[in-house]
Amino acid sequence: IINRVSKFFNNNKILSLALTSTLVFIIYTALILSRVSSCFTLEVGSNSLGLSFSYNIDLVQTFFDSRNQEQLICYGEFLKIWDIFFAVVYTTMYASWIASLLKNKHLYLIIPFLAMICDWSENYLEILMLESYVQSNLIPQNLVSLGSGINSFKWILSSLTYLVILLGIVFVFKNLFKKNKKNLA
Repeated sequence: IINRVSKFFNNNKILSLALTSTLVFIIYTALILSRVSSCFTLEVGSNSLGLSFSYNIDLVQTFFDSRNQEQLICYGEFLKIWDIFFAVVYTTMYASWIASLLKNKHLYLIIPFLAMICDWSENYLEILMLESYVQSNLIPQNLVSLGSGINSFKWILSSLTYLVILLGIVFVFKNLFKKNKKNLA
């Protein structure tokens, strides 16, 4: 049985990558992100600007005002390090599932990669907002608008990614049913 499992994974390298990256995603989310974000997490209110679909100057101001200097430094480090790695992890996972489910539809792979680029860009803009806030207690409206727009586009791309994966699952099941129908005939 071990030989069969080994042969299956050798023949399905992309599926192996999809399963492995999903496991890494779960572990990273549960064990690393929750730990490193605890230094800026509040019991009430938003704990990440990037998790909302969009934001405005008031939301960003409230987000920063509700944290002390230590929490703001921690949030900046989170954006610069841990959230960058997280984007790589989720992009690898989504892209490998798309490649596994939609074997000859490589154009769809661009969607999660564009979402990752948007995530990184939005993080950069959040860092600029944070630095401006720490230095002058002011947040430039143009950074907020640009960051919010990129963040919204990231969530649209993420939704498209989920849709592509869901369609891939539907196609796989559709093809399985066709094969089973042919084998029964």
